Amino acid sequence: MLSRNNEGLNRLMTGTTTVGIVINDGVVLATDRRVTAGYYIAHRKKGVKIWKIDNHIAATMSGGVADLQKVLDSLTAMAIQYKVDTGKPISVKALANYASLVVFSSRPYVYLVHMILGGWDPDEGPIIYMLDFFGTLTRETEFMSTGSGSPTAFGVLEDGYRKDMSIEDAVRLAVRAVRSAIYHDPGSGEGIDVVTITKEGYREVDSTPYLKELIH
Repeated sequence: MLSRNNEGLNRLMTGTTTVGIVINDGVVLATDRRVTAGYYIAHRKKGVKIWKIDNHIAATMSGGVADLQKVLDSLTAMAIQYKVDTGKPISVKALANYASLVVFSSRPYVYLVHMILGGWDPDEGPIIYMLDFFGTLTRETEFMSTGSGSPTAFGVLEDGYRKDMSIEDAVRLAVRAVRSAIYHDPGSGEGIDVVTITKEGYREVDSTPYLKELIH
């Protein structure tokens, strides 16, 4: 965690691009794979930035790795415990609110986390939330992007988003948004990971065919 001194917060900001899209049929989450520490590229292989919490919910990761692991471990444990106690999966809204409490309760220190929580809720259908460093939680009705590449990603999302688009088209849009950010942001790179979450559950998607579409 960081102290209340904002100089440390700015100095330790890590680069990345994460995207969340919610449409009628489900949720799409996409991220780049580059792991950075400021302007230093710490990992060029495959930094996993999508965390599967349960078969109906996942989160993107942007911020400090250790802080993210701490918060996401807590969310995963809560989801497991809820299922054991009640026999049914925890709602996306309940888990998002719990995440907000975990981050907010760290004050006067700050967890360096910025994430998108998305999933399929039996009562509310597809849903995504954005959680920031201070525990602020907002429900997003269309799309969200975090990380240093998000300004570029937002431009692509604004241009191509439609609520009634298919899951495949939403994957295509998410890949295009992250790829555009990779081209303009030194903190993003090394490929793209994509998952979809529908009423059928969590599914990892190979981004390669969608990237080839953009090249030709």
